[in-house]
Amino acid sequence: MRRGPSFSAPIFIAEASSNHGRDLGRALDFVDAAAQAGCDAVKFQLFKIDRMFAPEILARSAKHRARRAWELPREHLAPLAERCLARRIQFSCTPFYLEAVEELRPFVAFYKIASYELLVDDLLRACARTGKPIVLSTGMATMDEIVRAASILRDAGASDVTLLHCVSAYPTPAAEANLAAIAAIREATGYPVGWSDHTRRPAVIERAVHRWGARAVEFHLDLDGEGAEYAAGHCWLPDEIAPVIARIRESLAADGEGFKGPQPSELSDRDWRADPRDGMRPLRHIRAAFEGAA
Repeated sequence: MRRGPSFSAPIFIAEASSNHGRDLGRALDFVDAAAQAGCDAVKFQLFKIDRMFAPEILARSAKHRARRAWELPREHLAPLAERCLARRIQFSCTPFYLEAVEELRPFVAFYKIASYELLVDDLLRACARTGKPIVLSTGMATMDEIVRAASILRDAGASDVTLLHCVSAYPTPAAEANLAAIAAIREATGYPVGWSDHTRRPAVIERAVHRWGARAVEFHLDLDGEGAEYAAGHCWLPDEIAPVIARIRESLAADGEGFKGPQPSELSDRDWRADPRDGMRPLRHIRAAFEGAA
């Protein structure tokens, strides 16, 4: 994952979830919407329901069987990656079964591992061994589980890892965001830590960045309120998230470089300060050459 200096804005990742409805045109629109909103990356999910849920669950749950309609077709990967390249936005995808790691390797800028798969050591190792950057969500996990997963990634050769503090409730009550865990996870693992948002609250995202130093912000995106997951209440619309991203970037840009000195916009006024010899404006060498003003 590309990351800037310590005072730069975090990486913003738009999660398309299953809101694409297996429609390539709509999926491409997600790339365009994420780029237009100011995101650095857009993320999809590559899963097969038969490989995600145990047979006994699928046999007894029509709701889970119906999620086959949410699967991203593999043939969509190449055009999505190409659109991301054209829009100068990173393409990422979550592998939910082991073979998906290799299926995604030619296309993704980084792998995202979901909270629900944090315990699957083979998946962690397979992603790490590709040499690509990895983002790992930590919803529902204990600190011991997070430290263990981070160690597995490190031992398997992962050199660019970002962990995301996450609360896997859809939506997450703002009072349960527990943003202070960002610092705790960073201290325990030594890895950069970001925030995976399910609150849909601007104040929560801004607090994660400005108070707790979130190095990445992931959020769920829908285009128009018609996506399969929108009704649950955790998905942002483009016109909701765009001003949040812009406001964060603007406020962080105001931090500057950490030194005190004249800024370009004020240089022209320096000579109009009061002269120390008589306390009057401007400095005497300006007075001597001054020809008047309308």
